[in-house]
Amino acid sequence: MPTVPMTPTPSPESRIRIIALGDELLAGVGDARALGWLGRAVASEQGAANRIDVFSAALPAETSAELADRWDEDVQRRFSTQGQADGSVDNRVVLAMGRADVGAGISLARSRLNLAKVLDGLERLRIPAFVVGPTPSTNPGTTAAVQELSGAFEDVCSRRRIPYVDTVGGLIGHDQWESDLARSAGDHPGQTGYGLIAWLVLHGGFGRWLGTSS
Repeated sequence: MPTVPMTPTPSPESRIRIIALGDELLAGVGDARALGWLGRAVASEQGAANRIDVFSAALPAETSAELADRWDEDVQRRFSTQGQADGSVDNRVVLAMGRADVGAGISLARSRLNLAKVLDGLERLRIPAFVVGPTPSTNPGTTAAVQELSGAFEDVCSRRRIPYVDTVGGLIGHDQWESDLARSAGDHPGQTGYGLIAWLVLHGGFGRWLGTSS
Protein backbone atom coordinates (compact mmCIF):
# COMPACT_ATOMS: atom_id res chain seq x y z
CA MET A 1 0.00 0.00 0.00
CA PRO A 2 1.17 3.58 -0.52
CA THR A 3 2.47 5.36 2.55
CA VAL A 4 0.37 8.49 2.87
CA PRO A 5 1.79 11.31 5.02
CA MET A 6 -0.25 14.11 6.53
CA THR A 7 -1.15 16.20 3.52
CA PRO A 8 -2.16 19.76 2.78
CA THR A 9 -5.70 20.43 1.62
CA PRO A 10 -5.77 20.24 -2.21
CA SER A 11 -6.07 23.67 -3.81
CA PRO A 12 -8.42 24.60 -6.66
CA GLU A 13 -5.38 24.27 -8.92
CA SER A 14 -4.60 20.69 -7.83
CA ARG A 15 -4.99 17.99 -10.45
CA ILE A 16 -7.74 15.52 -9.61
CA ARG A 17 -6.58 11.96 -10.14
CA ILE A 18 -9.42 9.43 -10.33
CA ILE A 19 -8.32 5.85 -9.80
CA ALA A 20 -11.24 3.73 -11.00
CA LEU A 21 -11.70 0.03 -10.24
CA GLY A 22 -14.54 -2.14 -11.49
CA ASP A 23 -15.81 -4.62 -14.05
CA GLU A 24 -16.48 -4.49 -17.79
CA LEU A 25 -19.09 -1.74 -17.50
CA LEU A 26 -16.39 0.53 -16.11
CA ALA A 27 -14.46 -0.18 -19.32
CA GLY A 28 -17.48 0.78 -21.44
CA VAL A 29 -17.86 -2.61 -23.12
CA GLY A 30 -20.47 -2.33 -25.87
CA ASP A 31 -20.27 1.47 -26.15
CA ALA A 32 -19.73 2.48 -29.78
CA ARG A 33 -18.26 5.79 -28.58
CA ALA A 34 -15.84 3.96 -26.23
CA LEU A 35 -16.58 6.42 -23.41
CA GLY A 36 -18.62 4.32 -20.99
CA TRP A 37 -20.39 6.02 -18.11
CA LEU A 38 -17.20 7.19 -16.43
CA GLY A 39 -15.91 8.99 -19.52
CA ARG A 40 -19.23 10.76 -19.94
CA ALA A 41 -19.44 11.77 -16.27
CA VAL A 42 -15.86 13.05 -16.19
CA ALA A 43 -16.32 14.97 -19.44
CA SER A 44 -19.34 16.71 -17.91
CA GLU A 45 -17.26 17.82 -14.89
CA GLN A 46 -13.96 18.49 -16.64
CA GLY A 47 -14.47 22.17 -17.39
CA ALA A 48 -12.06 24.56 -19.09
CA ALA A 49 -9.31 23.92 -16.53
CA ASN A 50 -9.02 20.28 -17.67
CA ARG A 51 -7.89 19.19 -14.18
CA ILE A 52 -9.23 15.63 -14.07
CA ASP A 53 -7.06 12.64 -14.96
CA VAL A 54 -8.54 9.13 -15.02
CA PHE A 55 -6.56 5.94 -14.42
CA SER A 56 -8.87 2.93 -14.80
CA ALA A 57 -8.30 -0.70 -13.93
CA ALA A 58 -11.26 -2.78 -15.10
CA LEU A 59 -11.52 -6.58 -14.98
CA PRO A 60 -14.28 -8.57 -16.74
CA ALA A 61 -16.90 -10.17 -14.48
CA GLU A 62 -15.07 -9.14 -11.32
CA THR A 63 -16.61 -10.16 -8.00
CA SER A 64 -16.36 -8.13 -4.80
CA ALA A 65 -13.99 -10.81 -3.46
CA GLU A 66 -11.63 -10.30 -6.39
CA LEU A 67 -11.83 -6.54 -5.94
CA ALA A 68 -11.02 -6.89 -2.24
CA ASP A 69 -7.93 -8.92 -3.14
CA ARG A 70 -6.50 -6.55 -5.74
CA TRP A 71 -7.58 -3.03 -4.80
CA ASP A 72 -4.49 -2.07 -2.77
CA GLU A 73 -1.97 -3.04 -5.45
CA ASP A 74 -3.93 -1.39 -8.25
CA VAL A 75 -4.41 1.81 -6.25
CA GLN A 76 -0.74 1.90 -5.30
CA ARG A 77 0.36 1.60 -8.94
CA ARG A 78 -1.75 4.65 -9.86
CA PHE A 79 -1.42 6.74 -6.70
CA SER A 80 0.66 9.95 -6.75
CA THR A 81 2.48 9.92 -3.40
CA GLN A 82 4.46 13.08 -4.16
CA GLY A 83 1.39 14.89 -5.45
CA GLN A 84 -0.53 13.94 -2.32
CA ALA A 85 2.34 15.14 -0.13
CA ASP A 86 2.68 18.57 -1.72
CA GLY A 87 -1.01 19.10 -2.50
CA SER A 88 -0.55 19.18 -6.26
CA VAL A 89 -2.61 16.01 -6.81
CA ASP A 90 -5.95 15.15 -5.23
CA ASN A 91 -6.09 11.33 -5.36
CA ARG A 92 -9.57 9.80 -5.37
CA VAL A 93 -11.01 6.32 -5.97
CA VAL A 94 -14.18 5.34 -7.84
CA LEU A 95 -15.43 1.80 -7.23
CA ALA A 96 -17.81 0.43 -9.88
CA MET A 97 -19.41 -2.60 -8.25
CA GLY A 98 -20.69 -5.20 -10.69
CA ARG A 99 -23.26 -7.98 -10.39
CA ALA A 100 -20.83 -10.91 -10.66
CA ASP A 101 -21.37 -11.78 -6.98
CA VAL A 102 -24.86 -13.00 -7.94
CA GLY A 103 -23.62 -15.50 -10.50
CA ALA A 104 -20.71 -16.56 -8.29
CA GLY A 105 -23.03 -17.40 -5.41
CA ILE A 106 -21.36 -15.04 -2.96
CA SER A 107 -23.57 -14.36 0.05
CA LEU A 108 -24.79 -10.85 0.81
CA ALA A 109 -22.87 -10.94 4.10
CA ARG A 110 -19.63 -11.75 2.30
CA SER A 111 -20.28 -9.11 -0.37
CA ARG A 112 -20.75 -6.55 2.39
CA LEU A 113 -17.52 -7.58 4.08
CA ASN A 114 -15.60 -7.41 0.81
CA LEU A 115 -16.71 -3.86 0.07
CA ALA A 116 -16.15 -2.84 3.70
CA LYS A 117 -12.57 -4.14 3.50
CA VAL A 118 -11.85 -1.92 0.50
CA LEU A 119 -13.54 1.17 1.91
CA ASP A 120 -11.88 0.82 5.30
CA GLY A 121 -8.51 0.42 3.62
CA LEU A 122 -9.06 3.58 1.58
CA GLU A 123 -10.13 5.42 4.73
CA ARG A 124 -6.88 4.43 6.47
CA LEU A 125 -5.02 5.87 3.50
CA ARG A 126 -7.19 9.00 3.57
CA ILE A 127 -8.31 8.50 -0.03
CA PRO A 128 -11.91 9.64 -0.72
CA ALA A 129 -14.14 7.00 -2.33
CA PHE A 130 -17.23 7.16 -4.54
CA VAL A 131 -19.16 3.94 -5.15
CA VAL A 132 -21.42 3.11 -8.10
CA GLY A 133 -23.67 0.07 -7.73
CA PRO A 134 -24.51 -2.75 -10.15
CA THR A 135 -27.00 -2.38 -12.98
CA PRO A 136 -30.13 -4.38 -13.91
CA SER A 137 -29.82 -7.49 -16.07
CA THR A 138 -31.93 -8.75 -18.94
CA ASN A 139 -32.79 -11.66 -16.61
CA PRO A 140 -35.52 -10.66 -14.11
CA GLY A 141 -34.30 -13.18 -11.54
CA THR A 142 -30.78 -11.80 -11.72
CA THR A 143 -32.10 -8.26 -11.43
CA ALA A 144 -34.03 -9.13 -8.27
CA ALA A 145 -30.84 -10.52 -6.74
CA VAL A 146 -28.92 -7.44 -7.89
CA GLN A 147 -31.43 -5.23 -6.07
CA GLU A 148 -30.62 -7.06 -2.83
CA LEU A 149 -26.89 -6.84 -3.55
CA SER A 150 -27.14 -3.12 -4.25
CA GLY A 151 -29.02 -2.59 -1.01
CA ALA A 152 -26.22 -4.34 0.88
CA PHE A 153 -23.56 -2.22 -0.82
CA GLU A 154 -25.53 0.96 -0.14
CA ASP A 155 -25.80 0.13 3.56
CA VAL A 156 -22.03 -0.40 3.81
CA CYS A 157 -21.45 3.00 2.20
CA SER A 158 -24.13 4.75 4.27
CA ARG A 159 -22.53 3.60 7.51
CA ARG A 160 -19.28 5.18 6.36
CA ARG A 161 -20.86 8.31 4.89
CA ILE A 162 -19.51 7.44 1.46
CA PRO A 163 -21.56 8.45 -1.62
CA TYR A 164 -23.32 5.56 -3.33
CA VAL A 165 -25.25 5.54 -6.61
CA ASP A 166 -28.03 2.93 -6.77
CA THR A 167 -28.09 2.33 -10.52
CA VAL A 168 -30.36 -0.71 -10.38
CA GLY A 169 -32.98 1.35 -8.54
CA GLY A 170 -32.69 4.13 -11.09
CA LEU A 171 -32.73 1.94 -14.19
CA ILE A 172 -35.08 -0.95 -13.45
CA GLY A 173 -38.18 -0.61 -15.61
CA HIS A 174 -36.68 2.30 -17.56
CA ASP A 175 -37.84 1.94 -21.17
CA GLN A 176 -34.69 3.35 -22.78
CA TRP A 177 -32.43 1.20 -20.61
CA GLU A 178 -34.36 -1.97 -21.33
CA SER A 179 -34.51 -1.26 -25.06
CA ASP A 180 -30.77 -0.57 -25.15
CA LEU A 181 -29.99 -3.74 -23.20
CA ALA A 182 -32.23 -5.80 -25.50
CA ARG A 183 -30.24 -4.62 -28.54
CA SER A 184 -26.93 -5.62 -26.97
CA ALA A 185 -25.09 -8.79 -27.91
CA GLY A 186 -24.30 -9.25 -24.22
CA ASP A 187 -25.89 -8.33 -20.89
CA HIS A 188 -24.51 -4.81 -21.05
CA PRO A 189 -25.75 -1.46 -22.41
CA GLY A 190 -24.87 0.55 -25.48
CA GLN A 191 -24.54 4.30 -25.88
CA THR A 192 -27.98 5.10 -24.49
CA GLY A 193 -27.53 2.92 -21.42
CA TYR A 194 -24.12 4.32 -20.57
CA GLY A 195 -25.54 7.79 -20.91
CA LEU A 196 -28.27 6.90 -18.41
CA ILE A 197 -25.72 5.54 -15.93
CA ALA A 198 -23.67 8.72 -16.31
CA TRP A 199 -26.79 10.80 -15.64
CA LEU A 200 -27.44 8.88 -12.41
CA VAL A 201 -23.81 9.30 -11.35
CA LEU A 202 -23.85 13.03 -12.03
CA HIS A 203 -27.13 13.46 -10.15
CA GLY A 204 -25.75 11.26 -7.37
CA GLY A 205 -23.28 13.91 -6.30
CA PHE A 206 -20.26 13.12 -8.48
CA GLY A 207 -19.45 16.80 -9.04
CA ARG A 208 -19.83 17.64 -5.34
CA TRP A 209 -17.55 14.74 -4.46
CA LEU A 210 -14.92 15.96 -6.92
CA GLY A 211 -15.36 19.55 -5.83
CA THR A 212 -15.97 20.63 -9.42
CA SER A 213 -19.65 21.58 -9.00
CA SER A 214 -22.15 22.11 -6.23
